[in-house]
Amino acid sequence: MSDEPRQEASTESATVFVRSARARHYRLTLRKDGTAVATIPVHGSEREAAKFVAQHSDWLARARARHAQRPRAEENWAVGTTVLWRGEMNAIRVAAEGLRPQVCVAADVFRVPAFEGDLRPALEAQFARRARIELPARTWELAAETGAEVKHVTVRNQRSRWGSCSAGGTISLNWRLIQAPESVRDYIIHHELAHLWEMNHSGRFWARVAAVCPGWREAERWLKRHGGLVGL
Repeated sequence: MSDEPRQEASTESATVFVRSARARHYRLTLRKDGTAVATIPVHGSEREAAKFVAQHSDWLARARARHAQRPRAEENWAVGTTVLWRGEMNAIRVAAEGLRPQVCVAADVFRVPAFEGDLRPALEAQFARRARIELPARTWELAAETGAEVKHVTVRNQRSRWGSCSAGGTISLNWRLIQAPESVRDYIIHHELAHLWEMNHSGRFWARVAAVCPGWREAERWLKRHGGLVGL
């Protein structure tokens, strides 16, 4: 449980202070939207949290610099806009003329309401529909290969994580994984499947991940560098 966050100031360098009953130490993180968050432990104070932030100002400056350099998707998509699709950046192209407007992204064809205006809502809706077919199928396949006992697989519109695993055996995946390379998609699925044995990130957990996904470190690096292309 945490209290309502309080923002220090309405500037780009503002820090949001959040109390957490579970935190044992002060912690400073940078959200994906560029907001710095100072976590205050249950017996801590905002005054001490502010000192902690000041002591780590160099780290925060470096983190913000890295954040500013991350590639990001265009807000509005039009014909000619380059978007991430199945691990590659591809331009949206007009497909062959037909009864309804259609565009191509790589080799895939998608219907759109019109060629004018923002194509992003229509295309992302169709990306998500394909993800709801492909991601569960791949999850069941990898579960069978690794002996994981999955109960249910869902594909959701998560805004801050790629996937999750419940103690009851439900794997939830972000539909945006369909935009990532296959190796990254498989890593996230293996990551969540491993939680069916280890509901933590202990050494045993990472050993299990490495056993079935030797390239997991490369996948993690891709996620950190390119997550901004899909808004994560």
